[in-house]
Order: sequence, then C-alpha cells, then structure tokens
Amino acid sequence: MELAHSLLLNEEALAQITEAKRPVFIFEWLRFLDKVLVAANKTDVKEKQKKLVEQLTGLISSSPGPPTRKLLAKNLAALYSIGDTFTVFQTLDKCNDIIKSKDDTATYLPTKLAAVACVGAFYEKMGRMLGSSFPETVNNLLKSLKSAESQGRSEILMSLQKVLNGLGGAAASCHRDIYKNARSLLTDRSMAVRCAVAKCLLELQNEAVFMWTAELENVATLCFKALENSNYGVRVAVSKLLGTVMATALIPKQATVMRQNVKRATLEEVLELMATGFLRGGSGFLKSGGEMLKVGGSVNREVRVGVTQAYVVFVTTLGGQWLERNFATFLSHVLDLVSHPRATQTHVEAVYSRRCVSFILRATVGSLLGEKAQIAAAKDICQAIGKQMKAVEAVVNDANSENKSGAADVAASQHVMVCALQELGSLVQSLNATASPLIQEPSIGLLETVTSVLLHPSMAARLAAAWCLRCVAVALPFQLTPFLDRCAERLNNLKTSPEAVSGYSFAMAALLGGVHQCPLGIPHAKGKMVVSIAEDLLRTAAQNSRLSLQRTQAGWLLLGALMTLGPSVVRYHLPKMLLLWRNVFPRSLKELEAEKARGDSFTWQVTLEGRAGALCAMRSFVAHCPELLTEDVIRKLMTPIECAMTMMSHIPSVIKAHGAHLKASAAMVRLRLYDILALLPPKTYEGSFNALLRELVAEFTLTDNSANTTTSLLRSLCHYDDSVLLGSWLQETDHKSIEDQLQPNSASGSGALEHDPSSIYLRIPAGEAVPGPLPLGVSVIDASVALFGVVFPHVSYKHRLQMLDHFAECVKQAKGVRQQAVQLNIFTAVLSALKGLAENKSTLGPEEVRKSALTLVMGALDNPNPILRCAAGEALGRMAQVVGEASFIARMAQYSFDKLKSARDVVSRTGHSLALGCLHRYVGGIGSGQHLKTSVSILLALAQDGTSPEVQTWSLHSLALIVDSSGPMYRGYVEPTLSLVLTLLLTVPPSHTEVHQCLGRCLGAIITTVGPELQGNGATISTIRSSCLVGCAITQDHSDSLVQAAAISCLQQLHMFAPRHVNLSSLVPSLCVHLCSSHLLLRRAAVACLRQLAQREAAEVCEYAMSLAKNAGDKENSGININPFAPGAGSRRDAHSRHQGVNITETGLEGVLFGMLDRETDRKLCSDIHDTLGHMLSSLAVENLSHWLMLCKDVLAASSDMSTAAPLGGGKDEESEKKDEMDDDTMFTTLGEEDKSKPSVAPRWATRVFAADCLCRVIMLCENANKAHFDLALARSARLKNPKNDFLVLHLSDLIRMAFMAATDHSNQLRMAGLQALEDIIKKFASVPEPEFPGHVILEQYQANVGAALRPAFSQDTPSDITAKACQVCSAWIGSGVVSDLNDLRRVHNLLVSSLDKVQAGKGSSSQLYRESATTMEKLAVLKAWAEVYVVAMKIKKEAETKPKRVLKSTEEDEDDFGTVDELPPDSLITLVQPELPALSRLWLAALKDYALLTLPAEFATQLPPDGGAFYTPETIDTARLHYRNSWAPILHAVALWLNSTGFNASESTEETATAMPNSQKRATSIMLNQTPGTPPTTKSLPEINKDRMHLILGVSIQFLCSPRPEEPVEHVTSCLQALHTLLDSPCARIHIAEDQLLGVELLSVLHRLLLTWDPPSVQLLVTGVVQQIVRAAQDYLQEKRNALNEDDIEEKENPLALGEGGESGGLVPGKSLVFAAMELLMFILVRHMPHLSSKVSDSPSHIAAKSHLSEESARLVAATVTILSDLPSLCSPAGCMTILPTILFLITRVLKETAVKSADNQVPPPVSAALQGIKNIVTLPTVKTDETQKQWTGLIRSTLASILEYSQPAFCFSKDFPVPLFRNITGLRRFFRIQKSFSVPCKSVCFPFPF
Repeated sequence: MELAHSLLLNEEALAQITEAKRPVFIFEWLRFLDKVLVAANKTDVKEKQKKLVEQLTGLISSSPGPPTRKLLAKNLAALYSIGDTFTVFQTLDKCNDIIKSKDDTATYLPTKLAAVACVGAFYEKMGRMLGSSFPETVNNLLKSLKSAESQGRSEILMSLQKVLNGLGGAAASCHRDIYKNARSLLTDRSMAVRCAVAKCLLELQNEAVFMWTAELENVATLCFKALENSNYGVRVAVSKLLGTVMATALIPKQATVMRQNVKRATLEEVLELMATGFLRGGSGFLKSGGEMLKVGGSVNREVRVGVTQAYVVFVTTLGGQWLERNFATFLSHVLDLVSHPRATQTHVEAVYSRRCVSFILRATVGSLLGEKAQIAAAKDICQAIGKQMKAVEAVVNDANSENKSGAADVAASQHVMVCALQELGSLVQSLNATASPLIQEPSIGLLETVTSVLLHPSMAARLAAAWCLRCVAVALPFQLTPFLDRCAERLNNLKTSPEAVSGYSFAMAALLGGVHQCPLGIPHAKGKMVVSIAEDLLRTAAQNSRLSLQRTQAGWLLLGALMTLGPSVVRYHLPKMLLLWRNVFPRSLKELEAEKARGDSFTWQVTLEGRAGALCAMRSFVAHCPELLTEDVIRKLMTPIECAMTMMSHIPSVIKAHGAHLKASAAMVRLRLYDILALLPPKTYEGSFNALLRELVAEFTLTDNSANTTTSLLRSLCHYDDSVLLGSWLQETDHKSIEDQLQPNSASGSGALEHDPSSIYLRIPAGEAVPGPLPLGVSVIDASVALFGVVFPHVSYKHRLQMLDHFAECVKQAKGVRQQAVQLNIFTAVLSALKGLAENKSTLGPEEVRKSALTLVMGALDNPNPILRCAAGEALGRMAQVVGEASFIARMAQYSFDKLKSARDVVSRTGHSLALGCLHRYVGGIGSGQHLKTSVSILLALAQDGTSPEVQTWSLHSLALIVDSSGPMYRGYVEPTLSLVLTLLLTVPPSHTEVHQCLGRCLGAIITTVGPELQGNGATISTIRSSCLVGCAITQDHSDSLVQAAAISCLQQLHMFAPRHVNLSSLVPSLCVHLCSSHLLLRRAAVACLRQLAQREAAEVCEYAMSLAKNAGDKENSGININPFAPGAGSRRDAHSRHQGVNITETGLEGVLFGMLDRETDRKLCSDIHDTLGHMLSSLAVENLSHWLMLCKDVLAASSDMSTAAPLGGGKDEESEKKDEMDDDTMFTTLGEEDKSKPSVAPRWATRVFAADCLCRVIMLCENANKAHFDLALARSARLKNPKNDFLVLHLSDLIRMAFMAATDHSNQLRMAGLQALEDIIKKFASVPEPEFPGHVILEQYQANVGAALRPAFSQDTPSDITAKACQVCSAWIGSGVVSDLNDLRRVHNLLVSSLDKVQAGKGSSSQLYRESATTMEKLAVLKAWAEVYVVAMKIKKEAETKPKRVLKSTEEDEDDFGTVDELPPDSLITLVQPELPALSRLWLAALKDYALLTLPAEFATQLPPDGGAFYTPETIDTARLHYRNSWAPILHAVALWLNSTGFNASESTEETATAMPNSQKRATSIMLNQTPGTPPTTKSLPEINKDRMHLILGVSIQFLCSPRPEEPVEHVTSCLQALHTLLDSPCARIHIAEDQLLGVELLSVLHRLLLTWDPPSVQLLVTGVVQQIVRAAQDYLQEKRNALNEDDIEEKENPLALGEGGESGGLVPGKSLVFAAMELLMFILVRHMPHLSSKVSDSPSHIAAKSHLSEESARLVAATVTILSDLPSLCSPAGCMTILPTILFLITRVLKETAVKSADNQVPPPVSAALQGIKNIVTLPTVKTDETQKQWTGLIRSTLASILEYSQPAFCFSKDFPVPLFRNITGLRRFFRIQKSFSVPCKSVCFPFPF
C-alpha cells in the first residue's frame, strides 16, 4: 500500500500486483492524492499536471467502482482548480462523449457513471468558469437520463444537483428543463432514484422561483405521490423538499425576490396545501367538505407520515422566531388536522393521526423554542383547550342533542384534546420548575382548564387531562399534594356524575403514579385517604346502576395506583386489600355455577370489569411491593387467582348467553390474569398448568379469534443485531414515534392511554414520552406469549410435545394471510419459550420433542416473509443453545449446508444462511468450531452473488455473526474475508445500503477479532491494518447514515487497538460534522466515538475540532454555522445545511456539545455527551481555566435571562451588576449572515444544572493541581512571571456570580447545584488571605452575594431538600471565619434562627406538602448546621482562652473606622449561639436518642416507640434512617461540648421542655426517657440523667466505631472521636468510665478495631487522644482510691499502693484489663509507623533494616504513644508493674534508638523528648518502692540505661547524628539514678517478654 502513496500513479507497481488487488491499489492512490493535492506546492502540481490528467482520465474508462469514481471525480476537479485550467474543456468534452455513447452493455456502465460523476464534480468545484459549456452538458445529461437504468438515473441526478450548486443563478435557462425531466422520476420504481430527484429538486428550488410560485401546487402533488409506497430514506428526502419549498414560498430568499417581482404565498395557502397531503394522501386536492367525504378510501399512511415530517422541516426552516410569532395560527391549524373526519375514520387511524400531530408539536415547540417562548406556547395551548371545552360543554348541556353534528363535534374534540393536553404535559415536564409562572398566574388558569377536561364525555380526553396533571405535578412537586386533595374533594362532591367519578379517579391514579418521580413524596396519610375513597366507591357501586361501572373501575384503579407508593405505605393496608380481593371472586365452583344462572348482560359486564380491576390491582401490588410477598401472602393471593382461572373456562358460555359485547371485558380479565401470573413464581400455580396452557395456546393461535391479530413482541425477542434484516433500526431514529405506524404487525405504533387506563399510573417504558399501551386485542396476545415463555420451562415433556405438534397443525390448517398471522404468533411464543429455557438453564427435552420443534422451525426458514425467516433463524440458534449437544448442532448445520448448496431461490438461501449465523451466535466458537470452515466458505460464496442484494445482505450479516462469535478461532479466515469485504465495498452500488451496512458490520467484527495484534509491524498485519483503514474510508464516504455510523464504530475499534494508526486530524472534524446529522444513530455513533477519543486524547480532539472552525471562513459552502448555542437549524441560511455543517466557534467542540444537550432527548446520547465533556474537563480544565469557566458562565447566565418573574433573591446592585456583565460579554453573538433575525435558544435548565456540576468539578480538579489556585498572592506573582498562567482564585468573582445565578434560579435542581457550588467555594477559599488588607480574607467582599443566595432557600415554600442544603451552606459560611463583623454575620445567622423556630413549631404548613421524612430531613439539617456552628464557636473560644491577650492597634488613621472590627472578639460567635443553647441542647439530645433507636438491629424493631421519635414517624422510618445517618456526627460532637461546658449540671426541667417542644416531640421525648405518655414524669435525679446521657453518647459512639461503613465520610469518624475526647474532659464522665472498667476496655478494643480499617494519621492521632483520656481517667480514679485508703487505713497494714491492675500476682487478664487493652492498641500504632519494632516483621526475609525517617505526623503519633505507654505503670500494682515494665521499657528504648537522629535545626524530635520524659516518669514512680519488687525494678532500670548508653557509645552511634542535648539528658538521668541506688547489679539488656 505504501507504493500507492505518490503524486503520480506508480504504474510499475500497479502492473506487478494481481488483478484482484488493483482496484484497492488505485483507490488507495486516489485517497492519497485527495489529501496531498490540497497541501502540495502549486508549481509541483502544475509540473506534473499533464501526466496526472492523463492517468486520471485513463481511469475513467477502466470501469471504476462507485467509491473510486467519486474520488476520481473529486481529484480531477481539485486538480483543475489548483493547477492550470487549459485542458479542462477538453476533458469535459471527453466525458460528454462517453455519456453520449450508445454502448448500453453492463460492462460499459461503470465508465459512463464515472464520466457523469466527473462532470458533476467539475461544475461543483469550478461553477461559472465553465459557464459557457453548461447548456450542452445539461442537455447531454437529460438526454441520457431518459434511457438510463436506475443506477445511471441516480448518478445523473446527483451530477445535475452538483451542476446547479456550482452555477447558482447562472443556470436559470436550464431550470425548467431539469424540472420537467426530473419531476416524473419522483415516483420512480427505485427508491434511490426518488431520493436523488428529491435532492436535485431541493437544490433547484434555491434559484428556480417558479417551483415555489406557479408550480407550487404541482410540486406538492408530486411530493405526495412520491411518498406513496416509499421507504424511510425517501420519506426523509421528500419531506425535506416539500417542507423547504413551502417555507420558501411563504418567506422567499432575499436575493431571488430582489431579482424578480414575486407573488408570495400566504400562510393559509401553504398550510392548506400541506393539509391536503395529510388528509387526502396523493390522490388529488380537497374538494369542498361534503364532496370530499363522499370520496371513500383511507389516507395512505406513508403519505401522512411523510407530510408530518414535512411540517417539521417547514417550521424548522422558518426558525424559532417565526414559530414564536405565528404559534397560535400554527397550533389551530395542526389541531384542526386531527379533528377532521378524514383523519379519524377508524379508531386506529385516529390514534395514528394524533401521533403525527403530537410529533409535529413536540419536534417544533420542544426544540426550536426557548423556555420563555415555551411558556408562551403553553398559554396558547391552554386557551385552545379552554375553547374546545366550552364548545363541548355547550353541546352536552344542549337538551335537544338531536343534532348529529354536535355529537360528531364532541367525538372529534376528544382527539384535539388528547394532542393539546399531551403537548402541554410534555412542555411543562421539560420546563420542570421553570414552569411555575404557568401555575402561579391566575390569568392563564392552566389548572382550571386542565381539570375541566376531566369531565369530558370521552374517556380518551379524560385520561389525557389526568396525564397532563401528572406531568405538572412531577415538574412542580409542591403541587402534588394539593392536586390530590382537590381531586379527592371533587370526587366526593360529584359522586353522582359518571364522568366525574371516572375523570377524577383517573387524575388521582395518575398523580399517585407520579409520586416515585418526586423525591420528597407525599404525606403518609394520603394513602389512607385513597383507600377510604376507593373502598367507598366499591361499596356504593351496586347502589346506582347508572354509576356501577364507573365506580367499580375507579375504585380498583385507585387501589392499583396506591400500590405504586411501595411497601412502606401498602404494608398498613395489606390485610384489608387481601380481604377485598378474596371477596370479588366466587369462593367455589358451586358459587360460580349459581352466578352463571343469574344476572343479565349489564351485571356481567360490571362483574367482569370489577374482577379485571381486582386482578390489575393485584398485579400492581406484586410488581411494586415485592418485599411484602411472603409465602403466606402469595398463598392468600392464589385463592382469588385460582378462582379467576376457573372462571375463564366458563366465560364463553356467558358470552353466548348474554351477547358478544362482553368479549372486551372478558379479554380484559384474561389480560390481567396473564399479567399477574407472569410476575408470580410458576411453582405457585403448577396445578393449573393444563387449563392455563389451553387458554394461552388458544389465545395466540387465534382459535376463537376471527381477526388476524399478530403480536408486537417478535422484534423484541429477535436479537438486537438483526435490526438490519428486520428494519427495526427505525426504532433508533428521531422519527420513531411516527415510523412505528408503518411496521407490518397489527396496530403497530397505535398505542394510546385509552386502551388500558391502568397505564396512567405505571412507570413509562424507557424512551417513551407518554405511555402508549397497544389495543386490547394485541395486548392480550402479547401477554399470552410472554406468559407462555415463563410457564413452558416448567411443563412436562409430554405436554411440550403435544403443544409443538398442535402448533404445526395450526399452521397447516390456516391459509393465506391468516396463516402468516398464526405463524408469527406461534414463532414468537416458541422464541419466548426457548428464551425461558435458556434463562432457567433447562433442556428442551427428549428426541421426539426436539424433532417436533425442529420440523416447525425448519419449515419457516423457507418462508417468504423475512420477519418469519429471521425468527426461525433465531429459534434455531436458541434451540442449539438449550439442547447443547454436538450431534444435534452438527445435524442442523449439515441440513443448512446441503440446502444452501442446492437451493437457487432467494428465500431459502437467505433463511439458511441466517440459520448458520444464529447457530454460531448461540453456541459460540468452541461449540461450532468444526463447522467453521464450511460455514465461512459457503457464506463467502453467497456474498458474491451480485444478482441478489438480499442474498448478499443476509449472508454478510451471518458472516458478521460468525466472526463475532468465533473470536480468535476465526483468525485463519481474516485475510480472505477482508479481501471480499473490500472488493464488495468497491463494487456494490451505493443504493444497496443494507449490503453496505452488513459490510460495515463485518469489518467491525474482523477488527475486533484481530484485536491488539493490529499494533504490530509484521507484513501480514500491516496489510490487514491498511485494508481495514481503506474499508473504513470507503464506508465513511457512503451517503447513507447507517453505513457512516458503522464506519465510525469500526474506526473506534481501530483506535482502541491501534491508536497510532488512526488519523485523528481527519476523523475528529468528520465526527464534528456528524454531530449535526439528522439521523439519531449517526449522532450517537459520533458522540460515542468522541467519548472514547476524549478519554485518551482530549487536547488533540479539541484542537482538531477547532481547526474545523478555522477552515469555516474558507469554505462558505460547507454550511458551517458559527453560533455557539443555536439550535440545529435556527436560521434560513442553514435551513437544510444541518446535515453538512456544524456550529463550531471559539467555544470549540465543548460549546457544541453543551448546545446539543439542549436539543437531544435520547438518554444514551445525552449520557455520552456528559461523559465526553467530563473527560475533556478532567484533562483540559486546569490548563485552560478561563475558557471552561467562560463556557459554564455562558450556560448559567441563561438563568438570569430566563427569569420571567424577578429573580428570587438579591438586591438592586446585583441586578445592575448582572446587566453590565451581560453587556460586557454578549455571549450569544453570532457571526452568521443574518445575526439579527437568528434566535438562539438559551440553554435549558438541565444543561445549566450540568454546567453547575462542571463548575464544582473544576474547583475539585484545581484543588489537586496547584496550591496557587487557592492563594491570591502566589497566583499574582506567578501571573507576573508568565501572563499565560491562569489560576482559579483570580476568577473568584465569576465563581461566586455563577453559584449565585444557579442558587437563585427557578429550577430546584439548579438551586441545589448552585448551593453545592457555593459550599465548595466557601470551603476552599475561606482561608485565602487578601494580600492588600492583612488580617482579612478575600471572601469577605462577597458577604452580600452569599447572604442573597441563601435567603430564598429559607422562604416558606421552598422544598425541604433545598432548605436542608442551604443550612449546610450557612453553617459552612458561619464556621468558615470569613466574616469579621458580628452584624454582617447576623444576616446569615438569622436564617438559621428562623429555621430553628420552624423546628420548634412542629408541623408547619409546608411540612404537609411532602412525605414526613422530608420534614425529618429539614429539621435534622437545621440541627446539624447549628451543631457545626456551635463546634466552631467553642473551638474559637478555646483558642482565644489559651492565646495571650493582645491589644488592637490601628496602624494608620484612615483605618480607624474598621480598626475596631479588625477581628472578632473571641467569644462573639458563641454569643450568637448562647441564647439558643437551652432549646438546641434538648433537640440535639432528642435527635441522638432517635438515632440510637434507629440503629438498633432489625430483631429489636419491636422495641421502637409505636408513635415514632422526636423527628420521625414510624411509617417513614426507612427514609428517615438515611437523614439521621447524615447528621448525627456533628450533633454528637456538639452535645459532648455542651455537656462538658456545663459540667453535666444542666437538668431537664419539665417546664422548660414543655415550652420548647411541640406536642409530638414532648410525647416522643417522654417515650425516650422510658416514661409512658400521659403519666406525670417521674423526676430523675441529676446523676441519673447524666448517666443516661453518658450511656447514650458512649452507646452511639461505640456502635458507630465498631463498624463504620467504608463509604462513611472521614468527618463522621473524626467528629465521633472528638466528641469522646471532649466528653472525657469532664470529671463526671471520667468518673463514669473509670468506675466501670469494662466500659473502658470495650472502648479501647473498639478503637483498636477502628485503626485496623481506617488509616488516616488524623484518625490515629485522635484515637491516641481518646486513649490518653481513658488512661488519665483511670489514673485519677485510682489515685482517689489510694488517697481514700491512705486516710482510712493508716492504722491498718494494707498498702494503698498495692491497689491497681495485677494485684498481688501481677497477672493481667486480656479482655478485662484496661492496661492490656491499651498496650495492644498502642503497640499496633507503633508497629504501623516503625515496623522493625515487631520481631515478626524484622525477622521476615523481605524486611530490609533501614532507618526510616518518620514524617512529622508519624513523629507526633509515636511521641503521643510513648507518653501514654509511660503512664500505664501508674495504673498497676507493683507486681503488675513488673509484668509490663520490660515491654514498655523495651519499646521506649527502641523508639529512642530509632528516632534519635539530629535534625537540621538542632531540634530534638518529639519521640525522643517523649521517650526521655517517659523513662523519667517510670523512674520516679512511687509505686515500686515495695520490698518485693525493689530488686527486680533496679535491674530493669539499669538494663534500660545500659542499653541507652550502649546506643550512645562512640563506636556504636555516637556520631554526628546523635544529638548532644540528648546525651546530657542521659547523664542527668544517670546522676538521678545514682541518688536512688548505687550500682551493684550487673547490667543486662532489656528483654521483650510480650509476644506481640
């Protein structure tokens, strides 16, 4: 391939290679030339131009394939435009001669096509330079168009399009000719030709005025006809043409209007024309109303779908501003479409038309309008609904409703209502909290309007209104509870109206279904309310026959919706529910028989509806409360379910007796039954399998069903990869919701709420905007198929055989269309069953079962229906998987081999080739290895069958499956496969897009198979790699979006395995262009690829993307659109260039991705965009701070633009400041042609939330990067050195402003993100000093902003989670020490005071909007914030007390005014907290008691107070636990500080408690204190109270420290340890812990455990502090005891010193000894920091003895540990001392030896001074002066000193390292020791007796 890389074609090399490889060589040369011509020196090119032209024109006649001719034409044109143009006319004539040639043979065709392509390229590139010759060229092309075959027609039309593009207005003389010739081809047989014509005419209409004036109607008619029997590609192309022409007719382009006097069409005319297509299809124009209705026939669905797309193109082309101005007209037009009788001839057609209208509204209003304009649109929709409803009410109220037209109007109005309400719901949901003005403005009356529709006579409209209410409640959760209450009240008041019962119950059910989307939930009591309403409805149903049906349905619907609230609510109502369910069904067969004998058809209808409702509620229960499904509950549920199954068999006779209208109700019962059985374990209904299977099989084999209904599940049961065969990739397009209508299965895409009202409360399936259950007939079959799959694996082999034989019989019996339907259903069921078997890991059964299944499946492999063939292939693969025997697989493979060798028809060749692919897919490479060679050779042969693209598609698809599943085993076949793929890519016509898609799949599979080998440099690998790259290049250049998407994923794979060989400089710009593609799959692929690239090479990706923007200036025609946040096609200019260009500006690729977030709704795509931006941010943000902050700021600034009401907080200054800022950086400036008119949609709220999250990430990244980011002085000096340096601290004002904008927005999510950002900023910048004002910090100047950002969060109507977050920020701000003026601090402090009042006030007004746990969250957040402030206040106070007082001096006169407040007086913060302390301390203790109870293990659940705690209710206990878990630690610390500061002297006087607490809390507190509520409290003495408090604090601490979860924040551990330390400061606590020694031991062992899992030195230091406190407490206690003994027992002989651990014997009992526990823990710390202290470590072979230098933290830790060690002997009796002293002295001397190293500044290291002090303490211990121990003690001390002296010997280590002061200390010790006792015992070294 390298030989091909030269400017001239290397003809020698070409001659040497084989014939087969030449096309690839030539293509590779052309690729090289394409890149090199642009970059080459002009003179070089001109030198070689003659030869080059010869070579290139020579290639024209060498029959080049499609990709080669495209590149050839491009290069020739480029060559002439760069070099000399002398011979261009000569070349053009040569091409024209080839085109004129009469040779029509197939072999000459490629040459002709190449000449056509060259002509097109010349004109496109050089345009008017060739002006004089164009009439001849065009005539020539048009002449050959008449006689050309389809491939030629496409190519000629594409060339004509290029000619028109290049010549512009200059070609006016030929416009009519082109139009006349092209228009007849718009209905061509070939779809590719239709697409080409549409594109050609689209180019033509740019200049040909007649197309959108005189010919406008004809163009429209033509387009309608072209849409008949079209495919997706044609619909997209034609709708683009139609929409653009209509838009141009309405608002012509400026230039053309200037040239000619043009009559513009009016909006009415244009819309009327479009409506023609929507309502009439392609068969002519609208006659007057009556006449038109006479003409029968339904509208062609393809035409309707195409026109729907055209409407969207029309509006998109005109742009968002046009839509804003004309929305009312457009809305009324679109709604009229759906009320027209022609659009609603049958129910399914009506649903389809509604879908189309909803699509038009969603695609235009949803994406073109900004949030302000969307609010205005919502108002218009509201008015339209109100107007319709008034008309309906007029008809309903009109007594003589004889007029038929009135009834027809009401029927038509329901469809208008559905469309309008669905769009209104979607609008509000997408606006989220920014939609609040819609609700709050009474003039709009949104709620009144929507609720009025709940009384509409039509069920569809009532359901749509209920759905809309659900959307509003989800968007604005504070409305949820009021809505529910309002509906409940109306339901009670209007009980006698059937519509009201139905409508308001729908609304309540919808609202309950929306609760799961509202994190704060609804009050628990609402559950009780719903149950009582439902019970009441069910009870009164029988009282009034006019209301029976509605009340029954409503009652069960509400109960089903209640279940979605989950186990915490349902648990309380379960017994009642079980009773209700049991009573609905007959108890026995006898009752059932009796029932059949009585009752009329109406009673039966009500009964059946009631039973269906009960089963539906059961299903909802099983689906939403799996935790409550105990065996007992399942057993109770099975009673009514079994009755229902028995009843099923009796229903047919009931229907016979009472009429066919009961069929629907009976079907509904079956549907509900199948649904619930599919959710229960099949073991529970094993006994009923026979009867059940009979029903199921009869259901999907259509035994009792005359309609040929087919299931909708087949596609979903086939493999996702088979989408290319099934065409199910349409599910992945932006037009999915309307394209669904054109799928072949029954009622496809006709989902609507009225088909199953229960879906109003269920979760919406992913990817759907509104739930759309399919019609009942299809749903029942779907449910039966799904249940069959669940039951089949549990059925005996005998029954399996019977069923399979029965299936074969059913297929044989049926004929024609019915046979297809039956077969489809049966295959779906069989696939479902096989899938069930595979999931259960069970087998299919013995030989006869397999044989029967095989016969069934093999028969369908030759079926003419491709979907059935696909299903059969899939079933075969699944069978091989469940049978899993080699012989069986071999037999199946062999059968297909034989068939493929002999068969010649397309059907069996496609079916059996897929069978081979599926076999390999499900059995894998190893299971099918022996068939690999044969399979591959057969499929490679089939893939070359150029006569049938279908065979090529199926065989290549199978080949891709085999390559995928074989993995490394395929390696031997890679070269031949790859060579075939390249050959086909170079020869298959581009119109066969499916073949190219499969070739792309094969290429991707091959790349994966070769894998990391692709990095190698061997000859074969290089060839494979370059072949792969050529393949990618060809597919990348294909016109079809799916093929391009496949190319991108191939390149993505290549980049993963061989990143060096993928050229990012060309890949990235092409990906950026695809970001604006109109095809969702292509956008997805592009973003997924960018995501991978950004992970590794973010900087390069951004750089190459920017190069695209730089080149934009040079390429005016590339359609590159320079605007950071414009929607895809925001202006006229780029109306149809969304597909070619991309908006890349100075904001770069990041700006484009942020812009995409506003437009895209696909979840996968948005998630990939988030990830891509995340990777780019991580890699680039720190280096390029200004750019990223600017980007976030631009996005967030939309918040301030958006606010329709005044901003929620902030004074005038901030407003004006914001205005200035907006003027400074006019963020949305555009550089396009028509900036003024171009609206830019401001970033939507979700994008702004993401930008706020990005801001937090930037702060975090800077924290890990450079200290200067958080140090103004450092940053400034670095900036002086290098102006390019950029630091976060220099952007502080921007950070604050962004956080402020976000925190004061309408959107709650954005407010949360803003508060989070604010908290991060405060925490990170609080201590950054202000260099210009010493003693001040830089955040001080932003006090007003912080206060203003926090204030709105404490307003009455703010949701609890935001208030909770704001409390956190308040405490961070107050505790940060930023503010130096008490009055300034008061602003924020007052917010906390007001919220504390709220906590004490108990149940306020706002607390009842949400679940009780929301109140818990808010109250605990307030208490936590106060606790944090108190902790900081006490810390400041403590520091102030220990600091020497200093006088404040003001240095200069002008500073006098603030010299007084230079620094807060030390106790000022505590003065703010002091007044609240009495109340706070009580609330804190109550919260801790709650927490202690909630952390009890599950088995003690019965001990919890029945009424809940001080801050939680028993119903919401699970959610409350989480809130307590987040806030207990600071509260614990605060309580400990408070108890310590009051010295445990505060008692809980009942009077105070009564005033400070509301009733609920009083009750709870009394329960906590073990009192029974209502009885007078037993007054406890202060010591008892203190003991309780001690137990509480120690209990909570020990429980937590025992096993802190790994995800627990380290702050909780430190808070807990600090609380213990503080607590043990107070004498009361010390006595408590010393009296009960086991408590101390327990605490020490818990701390030891903590150290095993928590490593941070801060935690270890705190632990040593607590250990020291425990030891001191024990020392004090022991000393007191000894003192007492000294006083009492002076006469007696008992020695008080003998007290202490170890007693007389000196033994320490592990588990009971405090000293032993302490030594264990201290030893652990020492060994952690000085591993060589442990003999186990030092003896290990891996241990290298080296003096490690201890870090400062470690040194402090070791010092603290040594100090505690030296204190331990004082806790022992003399004998005990002798037990532990050897160990302690050994450790101390070793520490001394290891750490006695001289430091640079002659400082003595802390461990050294601690060790010496420790030895001194031990030596001076009075305890050891007993006669028994004197001798032993002396020996120990001597040995110690000897060891120390030995270490200090000059020979040993008395070198430069050994500090002299230390030696002096030792000499001092020796002197001291001499006084004690003269040396008489020989020295021994200290031994180490404890086996640690």
